[in-house]
Amino acid sequence: MADIIIYTSAFCGYCARAKRLLKEKGTEFNEIGVDMNPSLREEMRQKAGGSHTVPQIFINGRHVGGCDELFELEARGELDKWLAA
Repeated sequence: MADIIIYTSAFCGYCARAKRLLKEKGTEFNEIGVDMNPSLREEMRQKAGGSHTVPQIFINGRHVGGCDELFELEARGELDKWLAA
């Protein structure tokens, strides 16, 4: 099973959309809320190469990016490969 981390905020539609896709794929993930925690947001930003928007998604230590990038992987048929690795 893939190790998935997703940094989110509470009222983020893109976060909800990304989580829904991951759940549809039958995956479990570790969700880290960054709403009121500047240190977690900074941790996310550093891991994501400076990206500061949510969600930021990591699969097995690889940075996917945000919701759009996750859905691009799915559209290209590559998301299942990432999840199986």
